[in-house]
Amino acid sequence: MKPLKMITLLLALLPALANIQAKPKKPYKLPAVFDQARYVYVEAVDGQEFDPRLDPDDRQAIADVYKAVYDWNRYIVTTRRDQADLIFVVRKGRLVTATLAGQVGSARPVGANRPAGGPYPGNGVALGSEVGPPDDFLEVYLPNPSDTRGELLWQRTLADGLNPPRLTLFKQLKDEIERTYPAPPPKTLPKP
Repeated sequence: MKPLKMITLLLALLPALANIQAKPKKPYKLPAVFDQARYVYVEAVDGQEFDPRLDPDDRQAIADVYKAVYDWNRYIVTTRRDQADLIFVVRKGRLVTATLAGQVGSARPVGANRPAGGPYPGNGVALGSEVGPPDDFLEVYLPNPSDTRGELLWQRTLADGLNPPRLTLFKQLKDEIERTYPAPPPKTLPKP
């Protein structure tokens, strides 16, 4: 019976011994693109800042992050996604949202050759809902040439992490970039 207990104990301890012998992992380092990038585009998960279907909280988060990037003065914020070296994607946390929208146009557009009771431009009702995480999040992507988000470079979530004036998630990203790739000291001009 003793040999069976010894074998069982050895098999239980074997994974622990293997971990002791394993090489320590290198600490995570932000990709060099954060140091080389110059242009940043900010959008929400559900679309661009001026998309009328965008949640107002996400629209505000875009504006807040846009201002924070501008004030930081490390990157230039571009209004064109195709010019960006990095894409910052934001989303304000919310568990459930529901929207109801409606439009009513004229009963029959002037000169319209549509059958009575047919659909006319401007008439309609739209219903929508969304379920998502309760925490705010900020992600940074490398853009793809096909105008889609490419590789995910950085991601964090935090309750109220995009609330102004702190913008804690943005501050975490900024601190990590500055720690990994400190800005060079300002150049001084030689005296004449």
